[in-house]
Amino acid sequence: MDQVSSLVLAAALIIIMLGMGLSLVIDDFRNITKNPKAVFVGLINQLILLPLIGFGIVTLFPMEPEIAIGVIILAACPGGPTSNLISFMAKADLALSVSLTALSSLITILTIPFMVNFALTHFIDEGQVIKLDIVQTIAQIFVIVVIPIFIGMLIRKYKPAFAGRMGRPVRIASGVILAVIILAIVIKERAHMVEYLEKAGLASLALNVLTMGVGFLTAKMFNLSRKQGFSIAIESGIQNGTLAISIAVALLGNTSYAIAPAVYSVLMFFTGFAVVWLSLKKDKAVLS
Repeated sequence: MDQVSSLVLAAALIIIMLGMGLSLVIDDFRNITKNPKAVFVGLINQLILLPLIGFGIVTLFPMEPEIAIGVIILAACPGGPTSNLISFMAKADLALSVSLTALSSLITILTIPFMVNFALTHFIDEGQVIKLDIVQTIAQIFVIVVIPIFIGMLIRKYKPAFAGRMGRPVRIASGVILAVIILAIVIKERAHMVEYLEKAGLASLALNVLTMGVGFLTAKMFNLSRKQGFSIAIESGIQNGTLAISIAVALLGNTSYAIAPAVYSVLMFFTGFAVVWLSLKKDKAVLS
């Protein structure tokens, strides 16, 4: 993805996050602190179960070492703005989703180097110390996620009627933006898509589906609400593909490591839309 495309995508995500903020109030976050069980279950899924499932997949599935490393890098990067967007569209617990993304993003600043180093030494015996720019990473999280949502919440607080009118249009616009992003990725990489799918498609899809399923299961085991369960499933199953690609290309300098994250970044939108459909269907059934 070139610099212009990256800037356009970042701008689109900022607008989407602003729209999400329109649907949130402070009490949403206060409720989470009063009942931290959902946050705990979500973080266990993101920081422990996700990497274990990722390692299990690369151990069981026959694949090239570069693809295996890409899957591990992907498993080291939970959440991200896309998971917040899908939770928003699915009418899941958005405050829980945003909280999990923020917490896991900060924690994985420390865990990503160890996981990626493990993948390199385990699969190709080429360990090296990876230094992430912590300040830059935190700044990106705040600029793309936290600040726009905070501005949206301020609008919701002081202009509630406007925020209410914008809810449905923003949700529709979010779906359109996602569709455009998917189409752009497919068009840009059309010459290599078949090859990439053959190499990493099954493993990437397995990571996505299994982690979502485990998210649903653990939420049910701990008697969490339906909306919390969907948020945890989405946060567990939708990874930060952009960060994974950046680590592969910018930090490790190997585009082969980016194949699995790139394929995943396309496939997760389809499974994500399936979860949105299922969540809205259940929400409608509850209301009727």
